Amino acid sequence: MLLSACGASSSEEEALGETRGALAGSASSAAFRAALAKRWAPIHYQDVDVTGSHGLNGRADYITRVDFDGDWSGTNNWDNTPSKALPAYVYQSVVETSSHWYIVYTFFHPRDWFDSIFDSEHENDGEGVLLVVERNGTEYGSLAGAVTVAHKDFFSYTPDGGPLTAGAESLDGKLSTAAFEGVQHPITAQEAKGHGLKAWPYYDINGDGVKYYPSLTTAEEPSSATDSDVRYKLIDIYGSEGLWTRRSLSELFASDGTFRGDTSGGCGYIAGQCGTNSANAPWGWDDGDDGPVGRGEIATDPAKLAAHYFSPSSRFSTTYTFNPFKGVGDPNAP
Repeated sequence: MLLSACGASSSEEEALGETRGALAGSASSAAFRAALAKRWAPIHYQDVDVTGSHGLNGRADYITRVDFDGDWSGTNNWDNTPSKALPAYVYQSVVETSSHWYIVYTFFHPRDWFDSIFDSEHENDGEGVLLVVERNGTEYGSLAGAVTVAHKDFFSYTPDGGPLTAGAESLDGKLSTAAFEGVQHPITAQEAKGHGLKAWPYYDINGDGVKYYPSLTTAEEPSSATDSDVRYKLIDIYGSEGLWTRRSLSELFASDGTFRGDTSGGCGYIAGQCGTNSANAPWGWDDGDDGPVGRGEIATDPAKLAAHYFSPSSRFSTTYTFNPFKGVGDPNAP
C-alpha cells in the first residue's frame, strides 16, 4: 500500500539540512539520532472513539507529551486532559551496536479509558514500538523488523524481503510500509481507549481516527477525530525535553519505569475501577512470557531481545557502542 502526504515544510527542510551537515553516522551524535529516528519514524494510525463520557469526544485518544499540561506531575494528567491542548509528540530513543540501530518510539496518552463496567481505567498510558534497523553501509541502514507493545504483550513483525525470520518467538505478521516525503516508513496503529499498538493492519482505524506523520519541527493537534494529516514532533528521550533524565522524579515516576498515577479527576467508569501507577515508560515495558527477555529490555537491551525474537541470532552484535540506558555513551553529546 502506498500513501502520499505533503512534502516537508521549509522549516523541516532547514532542520534536516542542518542535521545532515552534522551527521557522524553514529548514535553518539544527537543530530544523527534525530535524523535516523525521523527516517524510520512510523506513519501512525490512531483509532478514535468519540463516544463514552471519559473519551472527551475523541480527544482522550490523541497522542501527546507527558508534560502537555505544563508540569511533570503524573497525577494530574487525567484531570487536565479536558482543558489542555494535545499537540502530537512521540519520544524516540536510539541504541547502537556495530550491526544494528534499535529505535524505540513511545506514544503517550494521558488517559487509558473505557466505557464499560467490565473494564478498568487508569491515568497515563505509554505504549510503543521497537524498530530493528540493520547497518548495511548506507546512511540510515535497512529496516529489518519490529516489536510492538500492546498492553502486557509484545508482537513481532518483519517486512517483505527482509533478512529475518522467526526466532524463539513466532512472528505475528508482516510489517507494512508506505511512502512519506519520498521514502518508505513502517505503518503502526493503536486501538482506541486502551491504546494497544500493533503493526497495521493488525490494528486499524475503525470509523473515526487520526493519521499521524513524523516531523522534527512541528507538533500539531488534530482538527477533528477524523483528521488524516497530522504531524507529530519527535523528542529525544535522553534530551532536555525527554523522560530518561527525569527517571528519578518522584512526582512523575512511582518506581523505576512506572508512571505515577492516581484516581482523581473522575477516573474509573464505576467506583473502584481506576488503577494507580498502572502505566510504564519504555524501560518498564514487559512481556511476561517471552523467556529470557526481562522487564524493560525492549529499550535497554534490544540486541538481546532481537536475538531472541528473530533468526538468525548470529546477525546481532550484542556489544553496545551507544546505549545511555546502560551508561554507554553521552546522551547530551552534540
